[in-house]
Amino acid sequence: MTTDVTIIGAGLGGLTLARVLHLHGIPATVYEAEPSPAARSQGGMLDIHDYNGQLAIKEAELVNEFRGLILEGRQALRVLDPDGTVLLDKADDGTGGRPEVQRGELRQILLDSLPVDTVRWGHKVSGTRTVGEGRHEVTFADGGTVVTSLLVGADGAWSRVRPLLSTATPVYVGKSVVETYLFAADTRHPAVAKAVGGGTMIVHASDRAIFAHRERDDTLHAYVGLSEPQDWFDAIDFTDARAATARIAREFDGWAPELTALITDGDMPPVLRPLYALPTGHRWDRVPGVTLLGDAAHLSIPNGEGANLAMLDGAELGKALAAHPDDTEAALTEYEKVMFPRSAEAAASEDAEAHRTDAENTAAHGLSAAVTRHEQSR
Repeated sequence: MTTDVTIIGAGLGGLTLARVLHLHGIPATVYEAEPSPAARSQGGMLDIHDYNGQLAIKEAELVNEFRGLILEGRQALRVLDPDGTVLLDKADDGTGGRPEVQRGELRQILLDSLPVDTVRWGHKVSGTRTVGEGRHEVTFADGGTVVTSLLVGADGAWSRVRPLLSTATPVYVGKSVVETYLFAADTRHPAVAKAVGGGTMIVHASDRAIFAHRERDDTLHAYVGLSEPQDWFDAIDFTDARAATARIAREFDGWAPELTALITDGDMPPVLRPLYALPTGHRWDRVPGVTLLGDAAHLSIPNGEGANLAMLDGAELGKALAAHPDDTEAALTEYEKVMFPRSAEAAASEDAEAHRTDAENTAAHGLSAAVTRHEQSR
């Protein structure tokens, strides 16, 4: 097959697609807005599921590299009341199907598996348009352009490729999180470290919640969730870290001090992360020469599935293209036929009340992924 594939976005989904195509000898170029792989933090922890994300890793032939990233013990789960009472304390017995890894490290093994010139850094897309006969033109912020016969939007929530297929745009879901970090937690914040435990901690009460993960190097990474309209957050000046911290902390008056310390004792300024979603069941009519994957296709309320689905999308699209070397449209049709119901089912499942604890656990990891995914393409 000699048809080049143009991928917009060097996130986990786009890189998985590029890797699977590379294994099948199909040329691909990835255009990424960030100037380099180390331009910014790649987010926190991800639990990679044995029924989707790990299948993509297997298809990408990176199982051994993935196993080397797993942080042992991080599947442990603690659920607390706001007063600090422990409601659930579940150890990581090593039998779970959701091993924890750092998002940035997972991205790096994908980057390392590709030819060095696959990703073109510093290429922020400003627009796309159809030029006829199944071809599309991508325009970059620096004025450069590229025309391609197969364009894949892997560019996240604010995709510049999506308008070629759909008029849908993400909408605010009525909730935001404030992201905080505590470093050297066992030494500098022992009470907080004990409350969080060895993996994930969840505290939820009405429209307020705190999710925290124990990451590599004794770091606690927290997401403080508040269900409020956007103008409520707009009234808080997040450029004044001290004032913003105090305002958010007031919303948790009466909570145990070892929990509110995740807000008040942060070692970095708090960062506001509004959460957005596309309509559940978002889909489009087949347009020749273009498709979407990951959040560009099916951004949902954080549910722990986003990164996993993006990687599986990339792997499945790569397999379909390899299986139909002379019929790209057949490959895209085959891919979308499976992707649409899969992503809709995943988005709808978050509303189920059954297995509430497991749902809250995956939601905590979903927030970790979402705060990175939602800002990537803005």
